[in-house]
Amino acid sequence: MKLTWFAGTTIRIHTGGQILVADADHAPDFVDRNELVSGADRVFALAGDAANLAPFDAARWRPRRPPNLIDEAARPPEVVLHRIGEGAVLVDATGEPSVVLVAGSRQPTFGRWADGAVVVLFGNGDTMIANGIQLLDVARPRLIALAADEAALDPAIAALKEHLDGAALVALEPGLAVEV
Repeated sequence: MKLTWFAGTTIRIHTGGQILVADADHAPDFVDRNELVSGADRVFALAGDAANLAPFDAARWRPRRPPNLIDEAARPPEVVLHRIGEGAVLVDATGEPSVVLVAGSRQPTFGRWADGAVVVLFGNGDTMIANGIQLLDVARPRLIALAADEAALDPAIAALKEHLDGAALVALEPGLAVEV
């Protein structure tokens, strides 16, 4: 899995053999939109109008299991996207950790399914801190990636580091990929 954050809520994700791009229309001027969406299997909205994804109740959701080889013909789609709240999307790729993108100020409902997930928190420091602490109260993700400007990162890292209990924390840099 590879995450490449550009700025704001624009991110490119390689997972489950597919390329997903969130908020390509909100990419900063230094990013060539054609290059950003080149080869993408799915382009979707995270911030603003997420009408291209149906609402989804994540409270009772469980990640899909990889299919048995004998059931290969009845195999479900490799990557499924779910809107789990305002400005929040769950990426479910069979055989990969779930990816959760949280850009809204309202915390989505996290459950034990978030254990082992990769969570990307976008926004200002206060929002990232509140979302991160609420997440860490109910689950132990594999990785929390912070996608924000430098001024928001220092207070968020300072507040979240005491709650991590084994979860990894990383700050994303615009244009640089992080492999998970």
